Amino acid sequence: MNHVGKRRNDTVMKDIKKYLIPVSGLAIVACTDNVRERPNIIYVFPDQFRNQSLAFWDRDGYSEYVKWQADPVSTPNLDKFADEALVLSKAVSTCPLSSPYRGMFLTGMYPERSGVTLNCMALRPESTLDPDATCISDVLAANGYSCGYIGKLHAETPMKNDPANPGHYVSDRNPEWDAYTPPERRHGFTYWYSYGTYDVHKDPHYWDTDGVRHDPGEYSVKHETDKAIEFLRNRNGERKDGAPFFLALAYNPPHSPYEKAEDCMAEDYALYEDMDYRELYVRPNADTTLSKAPAARYYFANVTGVDREFGRLMAELERLGLDRNTIVVFTSDHGETMCSQGTLDPKNSIYTESFNVPFMIRYPGRISHRVDSTMLSTTDIMPTMLALAGLGEEIPDSAEGRNLAPALLGNGEGCDVPDAVLYIRNLDGEKDADGIVHGIFPEARGVKTDRYTMEISITRDYRLKRVLLFDDWNDPYQMHCIPYGENPALFADLCGKLKEKLEEADDIWFRENIMEKISPAPERGKK
Repeated sequence: MNHVGKRRNDTVMKDIKKYLIPVSGLAIVACTDNVRERPNIIYVFPDQFRNQSLAFWDRDGYSEYVKWQADPVSTPNLDKFADEALVLSKAVSTCPLSSPYRGMFLTGMYPERSGVTLNCMALRPESTLDPDATCISDVLAANGYSCGYIGKLHAETPMKNDPANPGHYVSDRNPEWDAYTPPERRHGFTYWYSYGTYDVHKDPHYWDTDGVRHDPGEYSVKHETDKAIEFLRNRNGERKDGAPFFLALAYNPPHSPYEKAEDCMAEDYALYEDMDYRELYVRPNADTTLSKAPAARYYFANVTGVDREFGRLMAELERLGLDRNTIVVFTSDHGETMCSQGTLDPKNSIYTESFNVPFMIRYPGRISHRVDSTMLSTTDIMPTMLALAGLGEEIPDSAEGRNLAPALLGNGEGCDVPDAVLYIRNLDGEKDADGIVHGIFPEARGVKTDRYTMEISITRDYRLKRVLLFDDWNDPYQMHCIPYGENPALFADLCGKLKEKLEEADDIWFRENIMEKISPAPERGKK
C-alpha cells in the first residue's frame, strides 16, 4: 500500500474497476468458508464526543497515560468496554470537523482527495464525497460483507433530490444542510437508515434503504440503537444470512444542541441537574464565565445517554452470541472544547479537547486489553480495519493512511508506526456573488509528536498569524504557549516534522510551498 498519499486518477480508476464485481460473483464469494470466518465489524462514532468525557481516565491503569483529569461523567458501559478493549490514548481527528472526518474514515484519503474539505452544506457544493472514491464499505461489500449505515452521514453536499418531492431539497432551510443519499452514492452499503445532518435530538428523521422517510419522534440515540439491534437480529433480512457484516452507527449526540433539558433524556440529565455547572469544570484551562458554560450539564447528559445505548447494543451482541467474532470500535469524529482555552468553537482546533479523540477497539482473542500510545490518524482507520478483517491485500492504492493493524494486534512487526501526526484546518475559499464557496483557504497546519503540539496559522494574504506550541508532557492542559522564537532548535525540529507530514499527505501547504511563503519570517519571541 502506498501510505505516502499521492493518489492519481489512474490509480482511482484501477480501484474502481477492481471492486466492480458482479452480484453473482459476490454470492459465490460469500459462500466460501474463508468469508464466513471473517470478523464482523461494528463501528460506533457519536459526534463531538470528547475523549475527556470517559470516566475511566481517572482510574489507575489509565490516568498515567494522559496526565489530565477526566470529566465528572457517568459512563459505566464505556468504562466496562475499555477494560475489555485496546484503548488508544493519542488517537487524533486529522481535520476535526464532522464532514472531513467522514470522508477520511470512509476512504482513507486526506480531504483534498476524498472530496470532503469542509463541512457539507448547500453553499459548499465542491465539498462532497467523491462518488468514484473507493470506500471501506466498497471493499468489504466486494469481499462478501453485508454493509449497513445508521445515523448521521454528513459527507455530501445537499442535492435537490428529495424522494417525496423531486427537484427540491429535503427541507426549506436556506442554506440547506440536510441531505438524502440515493442508492448509487451509498458505496456498498445495502442497508440504509440515515440522513445528512439535522440537530434535533428528540425529533430525528431518516431515509431508509428504499428512500422512505421515517420520523420516529424519540431520542435519536435510542432509536438508532433499536435499528442497529434489528440489523443484528436480522429477522427481516437486514443483511445476508451467513455473511459477515459491517455496521457503521453514527449517533449525533452529544453534538449540539445542548442548551436545555429538552436536548437530552430526563434520566440522564437527572445525574447532573442538581450540580452547579461550575462543579463540572475540573480542567483548569476552562473558562466558566463564557456564555456556553452552563451547557456542560446537557452535554454530559448526552454523553451518558450514548453510554447507556452503547451498553444496550453490546448486551444484545453478546446475547446473540456474536461478540466473540465481532470487532467493535468506539470513537468520535472530533472532540468538544467545552470552554477550554477560552474558545466557543467546540472543534476545528488543535487543542487536545478537539484534536484528541476516543478510540477503543475490542477484538476477542486477537487484540489484548491494554492502553496504547500509538498515534492513529483518521486516514489510518480504513486501511487498519481492512487489515484486521483479513483484507490487507485488498487495501486500495488510493488509501493514504497507514495500516496500523500490526501495532494494534501487539507485535508491531512490519508496521510503520508514526512518530508524528498531521493537523489540518481549512476555511471557506472565495465566495461568488451568490455566496457559493469555491475552493478552500488552508488557514492552519500543525503537527503533534509524543511530547509536543504545534500549529502554524496564516492570514488570507499568507502572512504569519499565530504559532501555538505546547509541551504536552509538562503542560497537559496546554495553558502555557512556548515562545517559539526563544526556542529555535525545538521550533526548527517541529517545522521539519510538519514539512515531512505535509509532503506525505501531498497537502496544499506542501504543493504551494506555503511555509516558505509565510511573511514576515517568524520573529524572535513572538507567540
